[in-house]
Amino acid sequence: MRIGLFGGTFDPPHQAHLAASLLALKRLKLDRIWWLVTPGNPLKDTRGLAPLAERIAAAAALTRHPRIDITGFEAALGVRYSYDTVAYLVARCPRVRFVWIMGADNLRSFHRWQKWREIAKLVPMAVIDRLGPSLYSTAGVAGQALAQARIPESAAASLADHRPPAWVFLHGLKSPLSSTALRAERGNSHKSAVESDDTVDVAAPTAAPREAGDLLRAMPTSSGA
Repeated sequence: MRIGLFGGTFDPPHQAHLAASLLALKRLKLDRIWWLVTPGNPLKDTRGLAPLAERIAAAAALTRHPRIDITGFEAALGVRYSYDTVAYLVARCPRVRFVWIMGADNLRSFHRWQKWREIAKLVPMAVIDRLGPSLYSTAGVAGQALAQARIPESAAASLADHRPPAWVFLHGLKSPLSSTALRAERGNSHKSAVESDDTVDVAAPTAAPREAGDLLRAMPTSSGA
């Protein structure tokens, strides 16, 4: 079982998030993706952040996909950092091959994350192309530090089988959407804006291993099914 972990505040969730997930499902040959809706980003100002329950509901309404699960279990675990989440999941679900998914903008600031090198040693990572950040993200501190662990994009389907550290850069998604910009617009007009992206055909959902399924059911979550 291959499960992608896509973390973020998702305030608000938008079509670029969904397009990135569909791209990852197809290119990485994942069975499922878990959207980890965080209580708040330690590196960002969380004042004005929408309540967690609202963000989970909005993400579920947007995705409506049988292989995308929306969960807020980080709040239930009481963790603030991605490292703690990843370490917990890897320990609890030994039969699952997890892959961390993030946008190119996050790769640029990855070296500021708590225990970022340890995250890279725990799970393979996929970096999704973004308009703008893609031009310089791989030249950043983390991109350079992990350069030797990068695999060719042509080998993306095998990423989950690689022993970490291993990562791949996935091109093909060039969306100008950002939650930051949408929050600003929401604050000014109380309206949300999304764009339409082409969908990606994926295979039928695969059941998760018992420990992963039990864990997900025990936490605050909303399935895309």
